[in-house]
Amino acid sequence: MNIGVLGAGQLGRMLALAGYPLANRFTFLDTTGNPSAGIGEVMIDTDQSHLEAFLGKVDLVTYEFEHLPVALVQAIEERKPVYPSSEAIRICQNRAEEKALFDRLGIPTPAYRLVDSAESLEAAVRELGAPVVAKSVTEGYDGKGQAVIRDPAQAGDAWRSINHPQLIVEAFVDFVREVSIIAVRGRDGEVVFYPMAENQHVNGILRYSLAPVPDLEDDVQRTADGYIRSLLDALDYVGVLTLELFQCADGSLLANEMAPRVHNSGHWTQDGAVTSQFENHLRAIQGLPLGDTRARQPTAMVNVIGQEADNSAVLAMADAHLHRYGKSERPGRKLAHINLVARTYDELLKKVRVCAALVPDAPESHFSFEPHTGSSFETTTD
Repeated sequence: MNIGVLGAGQLGRMLALAGYPLANRFTFLDTTGNPSAGIGEVMIDTDQSHLEAFLGKVDLVTYEFEHLPVALVQAIEERKPVYPSSEAIRICQNRAEEKALFDRLGIPTPAYRLVDSAESLEAAVRELGAPVVAKSVTEGYDGKGQAVIRDPAQAGDAWRSINHPQLIVEAFVDFVREVSIIAVRGRDGEVVFYPMAENQHVNGILRYSLAPVPDLEDDVQRTADGYIRSLLDALDYVGVLTLELFQCADGSLLANEMAPRVHNSGHWTQDGAVTSQFENHLRAIQGLPLGDTRARQPTAMVNVIGQEADNSAVLAMADAHLHRYGKSERPGRKLAHINLVARTYDELLKKVRVCAALVPDAPESHFSFEPHTGSSFETTTD
């Protein structure tokens, strides 16, 4: 089957790498003029002049990047199956729509307000209580299009710096950690869930993920499973969906945002799970049985950002798996990730600290996972 992918970045690259053993072929439609997939057939189409040729080559369409014109996705849906649907991408592009969906499904979120001026932004800061985070309602990712406001007097500067006609203002949450749940829904409605990951960000960009979360209560995992299942069913979703959450001290979860695609916090599944998120996404959109999502062993993912790591030293580490994207170095650009696998959590955390020293701008001070002495892990058997 020839699968069309909207977008041509590293996520599309990894989809293709997972799909070749299934005899899939891939055609990428890049609308940015800056493709980096480096694999399959890439069609650069900044003015939609090649859309007909693209559609003539593919059997179905998915996407690795949600910042696409919704009208384009809707037009493609009239000609070819698109998974996930344009409705999923429409909602995920708009934080106001996303929060409204969370509210409708009873998924708790941090307190928030929608504002459309510097004055209403200042009023929201006073109402919610500083500090708050203000985000553009559309666009913006990896920390872009947002600002932390620690005093109502900063509202005017924040409004000008974000420079967007509508913002969502969220109260700060007293959370103990950031986590994510990734689930997959097939064309027949079957749903499978991956173990939750704990995530740590630096300057708004994911730097580390650890999975499965070693001291997570079973009922917290079940709660997250329930939240994401309700989203999948409400959207009649097909493929991988990611839900980012804050976990509070009492174990409760607050939804931050969702992503309608394979996700950075699920990269650990390539080497640490029975079936990777990439393979399962491809299985889902083709109507194939979904794969086992169990973790094989404790796994940590380390993002390589801006500058390449000491790759030879990384590869000399036991059970270290380097995934490079073939991109040139640039500040803030994701260049690769490293998956580290170990038999125990304590062993894994020691590995991460060694690895962090080999990755530029990833000092140990940014790594704050605590060893969970006594945390057990039952290795799966095949």
